[in-house]
Amino acid sequence: MKPELIVALDLPNAERIGPIAALLPAGIGWYKVGLELFVSQGPAALDPLREAGKRVFLDLKLHDIPHTVARAVASAARRGVGLLTVHAGGGRDMLRAAVAAAGGGAGRPKVVAVTTLTSLAESDLKDVGVNPPLLDHTLRLGELAVAAGVDGLVCSPHEAREFRRRLGPAPLLVTPGIRPEGAALGDQKRVATPEAAVAAGADFLVVGRPILAAPDPAAAARDILRRMACAAETA
Repeated sequence: MKPELIVALDLPNAERIGPIAALLPAGIGWYKVGLELFVSQGPAALDPLREAGKRVFLDLKLHDIPHTVARAVASAARRGVGLLTVHAGGGRDMLRAAVAAAGGGAGRPKVVAVTTLTSLAESDLKDVGVNPPLLDHTLRLGELAVAAGVDGLVCSPHEAREFRRRLGPAPLLVTPGIRPEGAALGDQKRVATPEAAVAAGADFLVVGRPILAAPDPAAAARDILRRMACAAETA
């Protein structure tokens, strides 16, 4: 499949969703609703996207006991989301419960497991007692999640190539931390350009601030789409 762009709607409320979806290129089919927007608006944050014919990446990074996560996933499935996140660190039983709760139909949400947040560096992991190298830790979590049945993984572009080498083409790879050359890093530490993410084997590139905070968001989105397409042709 050709890599797709997911625009991250890191917004305080839902009022801007419709105008943003109308402003950006029509070919962008995926938008991310994360914690800020969902806590502010609840499930109603999904309505403008569905009304605009867009697909929803619900990024709540569920991490709780298996029963609670399963019920949350089932609720998300009833809302028609296309992708949703759980934390791989929740363990095998939680991951299996999430996959089972997503259902088996063609329209079910794809469950993708977050490995290591792109805002973390090796020193941050050591601060919380994770001593293996970041790459080893991330790969271990990803392999555990895939073995538990998830549809894909959320990882930085730095780990995507190794996941592809080890796991093959089947797992979806969702890569946040995408920054065009010269873009501000913000709170991201493990970043890559759109071209590097596509070359590493990413299926979905998640981009928020480099588009929404740009002087011309539509032009910024078109530039990222162009870069992705060029990289895909040469991959």
